[in-house]
Amino acid sequence: MPQPLVRYSTQHGIALIEFDNPPANTYSYEMMTELDQAILRARFDDEIYVLLLRGVGDKFFSAGADIEMLNRVSPQFKYNFCLHANETLNRLERTPKLVIAALNGHAVGGGLEIAMACDLRLARRDAGQIGLPEIALGVLPGTGGSQRLTRHIGKARALELMATGRRISFEEAQELGLVHDIFDAQGYFDQVLAYARQFTPPNKASKAVGRIKLAVQAGAEMPLFEALSLEQELQAGLFSSADGQEGLRSYVTKSMPQFKGA
Repeated sequence: MPQPLVRYSTQHGIALIEFDNPPANTYSYEMMTELDQAILRARFDDEIYVLLLRGVGDKFFSAGADIEMLNRVSPQFKYNFCLHANETLNRLERTPKLVIAALNGHAVGGGLEIAMACDLRLARRDAGQIGLPEIALGVLPGTGGSQRLTRHIGKARALELMATGRRISFEEAQELGLVHDIFDAQGYFDQVLAYARQFTPPNKASKAVGRIKLAVQAGAEMPLFEALSLEQELQAGLFSSADGQEGLRSYVTKSMPQFKGA
């Protein structure tokens, strides 16, 4: 049996999904299929509250698609490959659980496109750069990059970064709002895990976190009236949830809530 290209493990309510294709954790059709399966596995596991993505090693989160592979295949396969990757990243973005990208190294091209489909991005200090350099290949960022980067940082800045293919540091990415936090290299992943655990029970009402994500992701693409209706529908479900009742009870009794993710 071939070694998996995507590792899957769990701890403390967190699904750890790791890209394992050295040296740059580039992805193929097979690797994207394994990622899709890992997302579904975490999505339907009631004991998982947060998905955490990272690259194996300390140099690359992911350098994106395997360019040598793309150079060998037909234009139709390239097109189908992009469709498959887009479907996978759309699933990641719409999964009603918080998704964190741990940028332990460079995240460029399709690697950054994966990271942008996550909800939060946490980088390791002085560990790499990010960028969408597809212009050098004569193509555009075709796995959601042109659209997600624009939505994250605005049209003018996104256009400049994509048209020049410029790579930027994690620090500049944080200034643009693309990276949420940067942790020191020493003990980096322990810090990431501690950060992720704050969104798991009993610390947070994880169901509410997931519904907040749905309200933001879906609502941003709706007219305001429809988005408000979605918000109210999600809120109604949370009012009747065990954690919603626990949160109100603990506030009234001035006690610490003990959320269970239900």
